[in-house]
Amino acid sequence: MASTYIQEAGTAVGARPKAGLVDPDRAAASGVSWPAILAGASAAAALSLVMLILGTGMGLGMASPWEGEGAEARTVGIAAIFWITFTQIAASGLGGYLAGRLRSKWTGIHTDEARFRDTAHGFLAWGVATLVSFALLASVVGSTLSAGARAGISVAGGVASAATGAAGAAGAAAANRPGEEGGSGPLGYWTDSLFRKEPGAAAAPADGAAAQTPAGNTPAEAARILANGLRTGSLPVEDSRHVAQLVAQRTGLSPAEAEKRVNDTYARAKAALDEGKARAKAAADAARKATAYGSLWVFLSLILGALVATYCASLGGRNRDL
Repeated sequence: MASTYIQEAGTAVGARPKAGLVDPDRAAASGVSWPAILAGASAAAALSLVMLILGTGMGLGMASPWEGEGAEARTVGIAAIFWITFTQIAASGLGGYLAGRLRSKWTGIHTDEARFRDTAHGFLAWGVATLVSFALLASVVGSTLSAGARAGISVAGGVASAATGAAGAAGAAAANRPGEEGGSGPLGYWTDSLFRKEPGAAAAPADGAAAQTPAGNTPAEAARILANGLRTGSLPVEDSRHVAQLVAQRTGLSPAEAEKRVNDTYARAKAALDEGKARAKAAADAARKATAYGSLWVFLSLILGALVATYCASLGGRNRDL
């Protein structure tokens, strides 16, 4: 009876267990070999760190802050993309192969199941290595990406107020220095050009006539009026005429010539300010695109690394079972 029961249960020597019955020894064995996964992940993370340091050194050697020297930014960016991809392939391949080669040898399982477990070990080794690498480099990578994002937002949003604020500060500074003419701030050049005498122009009024000019009618006042016009985006007609009167009194120009000079000077100053805004927006847009493209390429390289890790783990598992 005992031998018959054993044979029916499928546990006799040489007998194949029936469907639905589970071998207790095989059921207790885990399909995941964590020591092999951690070993592969450690090797992958270490190799990634070493190659990242090497790539940073080569990138800094290629770049140069001097115009006309070193590689262009586009060339450095393309080289960085290829190096990151190569680093992912090499590190993930090494980690996956070690995870598959060092895992515990399984017995009594189908070939397809063993292949699936090998690829799972490679994927887990890649996942652990990726998490460790990003945890170690979180401060560097995070600050770089956030700096690019902040540059794209803050520069585009604050350049206009910064430029016009600087112009207003120049006017205020000139007002607080009555002994100086137009000041040396951002509006100093434009104010000086307003009161510049043309060759052959009529002489300026005498000191007595200048003394009859109301208090505050100085180039500093003209700087404040220009600053307000740049801040609001337009120069009112009454302000233009008033500044033209000041210019005519100081340079000897006719009222029409003085008003034309005021309008031309304001137009040039506004064009310079608009050009500065356009350059800042272009720089912000370039930073935004670089951040977006960099994130996309890092994503693609990580996906490629995961595929390479699973394949190399399957290869290492087959070599382990030979």
